[in-house]
Amino acid sequence: MGFLSQQWQRFCDRVVWSLEGWRNVWQTEPSLKQWIVANCISTPLALYLPLSPAETAVIIMGGIMVLAAECMNTAIERVVDDIGMDRRDLAKQAKDAGSATVAVTAISVGAAWATILCMNFL
Repeated sequence: MGFLSQQWQRFCDRVVWSLEGWRNVWQTEPSLKQWIVANCISTPLALYLPLSPAETAVIIMGGIMVLAAECMNTAIERVVDDIGMDRRDLAKQAKDAGSATVAVTAISVGAAWATILCMNFL
């Protein structure tokens, strides 16, 4: 197998694994669905409003980053739970940090929205 075909196979494997991960998070995490709804509101609004292409891109990218943070939070929760379901301070801290990652990412999107709207419409 040549170098290019190996790289193509690696790429295809990664696509499959990523889709499996997305499917799992979709099936098990209601919060992912909530963030998708938020993106389904935010993205068309960003496309509709008279924003610059860069501003629109920031809004859309931020929404996608919240989805990525939610996937990462789910990964942290799964690993912690796989290690054990006992109540442990470090396990709680890891889960709380993952949750904080989602919150901070979402706050950054809200801040971007607020800044862009203020700069354009006030």
